[in-house]
Amino acid sequence: MVRWLTLCLLVILALMPVSASAHKPSDSYLSLEVSGERIEGQWDIALRDLEFAIGLDGNGDGAISWTELQARHTAISAYALARLRVSAGAADCALTPGEQLVDTHSDGVYAVLRFAASCAAPAQSIEVDYSLFFDLDPQHRGLLQLTAGGQTQTVIFAPAAATQSLELGQVDLLRQGLEFAVNGVWHIWIGFDHVLFLLTLLLPAVFLRRARTWEPVGDFRAAFGQVLKIVTAFTLAHSITLTLAALGAIDLPTRLVESVIAASVVIAALNNIYPVVTRRLWLVAFAFGLVHGLGFASVLVDLGLPPGALVLALLSFNVGVEVGQLAIVAAFLPLAYLARDWRFYPRGGLQVGSALVVVVASVWLFERALNVALPVL
Repeated sequence: MVRWLTLCLLVILALMPVSASAHKPSDSYLSLEVSGERIEGQWDIALRDLEFAIGLDGNGDGAISWTELQARHTAISAYALARLRVSAGAADCALTPGEQLVDTHSDGVYAVLRFAASCAAPAQSIEVDYSLFFDLDPQHRGLLQLTAGGQTQTVIFAPAAATQSLELGQVDLLRQGLEFAVNGVWHIWIGFDHVLFLLTLLLPAVFLRRARTWEPVGDFRAAFGQVLKIVTAFTLAHSITLTLAALGAIDLPTRLVESVIAASVVIAALNNIYPVVTRRLWLVAFAFGLVHGLGFASVLVDLGLPPGALVLALLSFNVGVEVGQLAIVAAFLPLAYLARDWRFYPRGGLQVGSALVVVVASVWLFERALNVALPVL
């Protein structure tokens, strides 16, 4: 039974919806600046999300022009602001839409909606209720940057945390750190390409390659040692580039980064089928981990935090990524170790499973390199 569970785990991962990893998860970026009883707001919302929710492409040519975006300005404002409530004390603040612009984030073009909120009295604390896209995409996240009295604090909205209360001028570092840590865990768990790359490297960790055949390792310590090297190298590498990218020291095109990430999954899976690198797989994990770190960084880069808030967000987010990664490895390794003596594992679990990974990752590579979206399998 354990052996079948191991095989099923790989098959489920390999057959996850192809388009799920074609793009960065859905996020919007909300900023509020409080000054007395007035709040100035800006909301960056992905055009692809608005197209899905209310339709923007008037002529159906697959491209959204500035003219088409302007024509839907009123509809965009009404749709978005109906899903945002800001209150000070016991009274809601009146939201008034302003100008609409466009901006480019790491994953595409965003509509920029500016608005103002008028409260009945100067706010000492505010409550924000956010429900944009939650009815359409439970994985959507809203990232808020709130500025008041020269201090910046951040909040992450999710379906389970749609309403947040914030004291102005008091930054709750513990809450912010926990939120970004949780977001880091969530980010790695839905980052199927990152997970699949790591698990593909770990599949042969319970074997030794001798005389062109896979032989099971003798004890758990040997398998654990292999896994420890791979996970440590991957962690170190993506932590380096995550930090550098979040701090603005590295800025590579997202399309290139995502394409190389998909290619790394293909290469790792092909190496299981036609072994070229059979020792020191941690070097492969480190080399490609540098690119994976750039993929992790996009959510922090797009948030545009000031240096002080960015350091906390960066550290917490990275801790969350590592916790999520270790949870995946902890669930996978014991199953793989217990199934290592099963004669079907080397040919079925390792080679057939890796072949499925090659197919899925090749579709990701095709989509990302050519910027197209294939139908969901």
